[in-house]
Amino acid sequence: MKSNGTTSLIDPGPESTLSTLRRQLEAHGVQICDLNAILLTHIHLDHAGATGSLVRENPQLKVYVHEKGAPHMTDPAKLLASASRLYGGEMQRLYGEFLPVPPENLKILRGGETIAIGERPLEVLYTPGHASHHVTYWDAEAKIAFVGDTAGICVEGDAFILPAVPPPDIDIPLWNRSLDALEALRPSRLFLTHFGFVDRPTEHIARYRERLDDWVSLARRLLQENGDENEAAQRFVEETAAEIRRVHTRADAEHYIFNGGLLLSWLGLARYLRKHGGM
Repeated sequence: MKSNGTTSLIDPGPESTLSTLRRQLEAHGVQICDLNAILLTHIHLDHAGATGSLVRENPQLKVYVHEKGAPHMTDPAKLLASASRLYGGEMQRLYGEFLPVPPENLKILRGGETIAIGERPLEVLYTPGHASHHVTYWDAEAKIAFVGDTAGICVEGDAFILPAVPPPDIDIPLWNRSLDALEALRPSRLFLTHFGFVDRPTEHIARYRERLDDWVSLARRLLQENGDENEAAQRFVEETAAEIRRVHTRADAEHYIFNGGLLLSWLGLARYLRKHGGM
């Protein structure tokens, strides 16, 4: 996003894709040294992992992040330990390094602020549900909401929506209230970090609510039917992967399956149901 000589980047992605980010910026005439700000919707590795590396290269970068995520940006040890338990030996290949960000680079958000990117104001909404530290950036002039993972995973132009429900912060009632807040903006477009613009926000949000409900119901049924949670997890992955493959070509299906992290979604839903759903 550029305005009046100021350039910002929303969700730079993991350090493992930094070379791709660099090429894409250069295609738009932008170098890392030209960036003024990074706006994080939340601190999960696939969204925020490259931030410390970018700050090391450009020490003047401002990094906007919710107050609940900020401590993990300055000291990512707990975040990385948690991710390592989930990804094991695949951590480096998938995400690369997650370098700490100096505290002086952080701009702490709580929701309700308006930040300026050059002459363009962006409103900050606190939108938990996917993560307790999740925010949305609202460009009222363009009527675009940059929603991170609040509205799921959807390749631009595709009608299919895949929920993103990893541990540990999934909270469905909170998530629905965040979707209410997005709808109240009456946006013309949503921008999903995974992957691109949605041009019918009202329809998309309604379908995403249904998708979340369907996955919660599926996870609850599998937990009730299976005394062995490992078996329940396997069935969840099999059933959701089969659904994806029914409506996509092989290549597109594998793209959704890889990026959707189906086992992680099972872990997030199972945790949520044990905590809130009486399982």
